[in-house]
Amino acid sequence: MKKSRFSLFSLLNYIILALVGLTMVYPFIYILIYSLNDGKDSMQGALYFWPRDFTIDNYVQVFDNPRIWQAYKITIARTLLGTLLHVTLCTMMAYALAKKSLPGRTFFTFYIFLPTIFSAGFIPYFITLQKLHLINSFWVFIVPMLFNFLHIVILRTFLQGIPEELNESARIDGYGDFQIFMKIILPLSGPVLATVALFIGVAHWNDWFTGAYYVSNKNLFPVQTLLQKLLTESEALSASMARSQQQGGQTISSTVGATPESLRMALLVIAVFPILCIYPFLQRYFVKGVMIGSVKG
Repeated sequence: MKKSRFSLFSLLNYIILALVGLTMVYPFIYILIYSLNDGKDSMQGALYFWPRDFTIDNYVQVFDNPRIWQAYKITIARTLLGTLLHVTLCTMMAYALAKKSLPGRTFFTFYIFLPTIFSAGFIPYFITLQKLHLINSFWVFIVPMLFNFLHIVILRTFLQGIPEELNESARIDGYGDFQIFMKIILPLSGPVLATVALFIGVAHWNDWFTGAYYVSNKNLFPVQTLLQKLLTESEALSASMARSQQQGGQTISSTVGATPESLRMALLVIAVFPILCIYPFLQRYFVKGVMIGSVKG
């Protein structure tokens, strides 16, 4: 009897979790279906689980735009370089703060924690970036995101859990602090480094605000900023097409299958797909990193 009840509970649990999971995943499935369907046919609605008039014209037209390729170069470059520099600098700072013998350890911890509480606001921040000559520069994507207090706390908490005996034995063998950091600390810190890399990598990939407000050079727009710009343009084009149709005029959508809405869906898939493929492989490190920061620190 107990076994049957447990099995029934497990079945109901799986069903509920599957429905919740489908609710979370279906919006992306719908976007994918819409992007693979003919634009004019999609305007009729009733698209649910598969394309009614399959086509890749939406993606062909998107990738024919050279701005997409340039935006991808900027996004990939900022994500790789920004993640590498962020993880390197945060790990080095966390390694120093994990040492109880560090002079001024409490002061430095409070110094990097204070900006997380108080913010000067948008205008002073813009002026600071301008004085540093970061406005309309590629480095505006990198420099402001070099440090994050939460990531430093996660790294420091993990490093404090490494036995001090390892450091002492390395010093007996003649290792200095830098050699200990490179040959002992880093090899043991793989999971937490992957966690922080996932945090900051996703933040770099999804950031559209920096490119929208601090960059005016179109060649420096990342994918997310370009997506936001193109979505705005497609909405304006949709409104223009609607007015033209009301007036009986000829529109682009009457000669080609793609519409502003279908192109928008294709753009969303292109922007989300790469990070969506990487995220499942690093999710376990993501959960472990959250637990590290929540238990100690």
